[in-house]
Amino acid sequence: MRIALFSGNYNYIREGANQALNRLVSDLEARGHEFRVYSPVTDTPAFEPKGTLVSVPSVALPKRSEFQLALGLNRELRDDIRAFAPDLIHVSTPDILGTRAQTFARQLGVPIVASLHTRFETYLDHYGLGWARPLIEAHLRRFYRRSDLVLVPNQAILDEMRGLGPELAVWSRGVDRDRFNPERRSAGFRNRHRWSDHDVILLFFGRLVREKGIDRFVETVLGLRAQGHSVRVLVVGEGPGRDQFAALPDAVLAGHLDGEALGEAVASADIMLSPSTTEAFGNVVLEGMASGLAVISADAPSASALIDDGRTGLLCDPSGADAYLAAIATLIDDPQRRRTMAVAAREASARFSWEEASLSVERAYQEVLSRPRP
Repeated sequence: MRIALFSGNYNYIREGANQALNRLVSDLEARGHEFRVYSPVTDTPAFEPKGTLVSVPSVALPKRSEFQLALGLNRELRDDIRAFAPDLIHVSTPDILGTRAQTFARQLGVPIVASLHTRFETYLDHYGLGWARPLIEAHLRRFYRRSDLVLVPNQAILDEMRGLGPELAVWSRGVDRDRFNPERRSAGFRNRHRWSDHDVILLFFGRLVREKGIDRFVETVLGLRAQGHSVRVLVVGEGPGRDQFAALPDAVLAGHLDGEALGEAVASADIMLSPSTTEAFGNVVLEGMASGLAVISADAPSASALIDDGRTGLLCDPSGADAYLAAIATLIDDPQRRRTMAVAAREASARFSWEEASLSVERAYQEVLSRPRP
């Protein structure tokens, strides 16, 4: 198959969505398929792209200049797509580029697969734009209805979108259980930060942006300390929200890590708090589980699809810090429960395979292509 893939961010900022797309392209090209990827690019990419990457015109987003907004398909890009002659067009972002690609696919008579990676409508309240949510939700409904099939990351979101119009299928994700492994826990890493074996290290893991719930994380830590819990803080990730951790001056801000250094840092924590309600899948939750951490998360569809509440982690009401505070305090006071939960989380992570995730998309592509075209 020849697939034209359209992305708003294929490799210029490292995120769970674009890492999943790159893994998909890598796996399916190894199986003989060909991808041509259309996305904004920058002079400082986060990693080398898989497949053939074609740059599209873009501008920096206001207030979030690290992101590029693709401006659509000019004549040169349309000619490039025609020359590639895709069997199928895959759109991964409901932006200008994605909608123009859908329109062009209809002109070419090529089926459209969309994949949902981010709950964009949930971002707005974090930036004082809650009034625009009905408009964004209406746009998202139109975008997904224009597709022949929509790939969603879990059953909960599939059930939520049932009745929208197009066919739906689950494209789950995988986890590198070698990189994210409790055996990578390092006494040396902890010693470098002057943490003892008795210290409880609370991890924040992910892009440092408002919508990841940084304010709730900081509020929870301050509440724990006010109650007398001497929890220590490790922050793994980078982004414009870094300054929000200023209220925790003793926090270790490790920045962006990769490879063995990333696995070592995550596994060297004890409890992971993920207060984000904006995830579609929750890659970092799964990576924390695979690393043998007790994970406490906002009770959102992404997390409830991964965590068996009370056994492999804890799900909390995200409306305030009280539930997070109580859950963490319970695990601090009960180390044995924390260890039992961490072992169960590690075992549960084995259900998620990158290979099987990519094969599920291959099957979805083939199913769409097998349908008669009008």
